[in-house]
Amino acid sequence: MVIGLPKAMLYYRYQILWETFFHELGFETVTSGDTNQKVLEDGVRYSIDESCLPSKIFMGHVHSLIGKCDYILIPRVVNYGYCKEVCVKFNALYDIVNNTFENVNILDYNLSVTQGEKEQKGFIKMGMILGKSPLRSLHAYKKAKKAQALHDTLKVKEQERILESEKLKLLIVSHPYITYDRFIGFPITEYIQRLGAIPIYADLINKKESLKRSEEISDSLYWLYNKELIGAIQLLEDKIDGIILLTAFPCGPDSLVNELILRKSKKLPTINIIVDELQGEAGLQTRIESFLDIIQQRLDQKEKIQKRIV
Repeated sequence: MVIGLPKAMLYYRYQILWETFFHELGFETVTSGDTNQKVLEDGVRYSIDESCLPSKIFMGHVHSLIGKCDYILIPRVVNYGYCKEVCVKFNALYDIVNNTFENVNILDYNLSVTQGEKEQKGFIKMGMILGKSPLRSLHAYKKAKKAQALHDTLKVKEQERILESEKLKLLIVSHPYITYDRFIGFPITEYIQRLGAIPIYADLINKKESLKRSEEISDSLYWLYNKELIGAIQLLEDKIDGIILLTAFPCGPDSLVNELILRKSKKLPTINIIVDELQGEAGLQTRIESFLDIIQQRLDQKEKIQKRIV
C-alpha cells in the first residue's frame, strides 16, 4: 500500500513524523514533486478565487498524486490547545479536497486538543484504518515523534551555528510552506544568498521559547503558528540585521500579524513582501536589493559613530 503526501502546507512541519510513521507500519510513501507552474495552474483550476495561494498550491499537489497512491494524507488540524488555534484552512482542507475530487481516497486524522482529539489518538486510529493493531500503531507513532524531534533539534542547532557568521543576516519571518516552497519562497532566499547575505529562518527556533517571547509583542494573539514566528523575532533580534516578513496573498492571519509586527517591532529594518500567483521575480529582486542597501548603509553609519566614540 502506498500513502501519498502532498508537498505543501503541513508537510514542511511534519514530513519526518509522517514518513517515519508509515514506514514503521510497513507502508510506502510517495511525495508530490516540487511546486512548478503546472502544479500552480492545476491548483488554481480546482480552487475558488478567494483561496490563499498556499491552499491553491496544495490542491495542485493533491491533483498530481491522483492515480499514484492508494491514499492521500490530509489531516484536519483545528488547535493544539486553548489559545493555540490555527488558520481555518487547516481544518477545511479535508472537506475541500473531498468535495472537489471524486476519485481520491483520503486518509486523515483529527487534531483538536480542546475537543479531546489529540495527535497520538489520531495516529492510532489512522493505523487501525490501515489494518494495524493499536499497539503497533502506538509504537510507530512514538518512534516517529522521536525522529521528528531529533530532526528539528538538529536544524535549530545548525542555524545557531550559522548565526555566529559575521555576514549580513536577514530573518525570514514566514510559514515553512511558503519559505521552503521551490516556486514561491525558495527563489527569494536563494537570491538573498546570491547577494552575499545569509537567510535566517524564524521557524528554526526553540518553539517553546518563541511562544513565551511572542507575548512581548502580543499577549492576545491566538494563531499558534504566527505566535511561534513573532516570538522568533524577539529571540533573534540581537543576532540579525534585518527582517523580511514573507507572506502569500491573501492570508488573513498574516495580514493582521505582519501589521502588528511593523507597528511594535521597530528595532531593525523590516520589509513586508507579499507573493501571489502572478508575481514576477524582477520586482522582488529589486525590492530585496534596495532593502539590503538600506541595511548596509545603516551598518556603515553605525560603524562610523562607534569609531568617533573610540
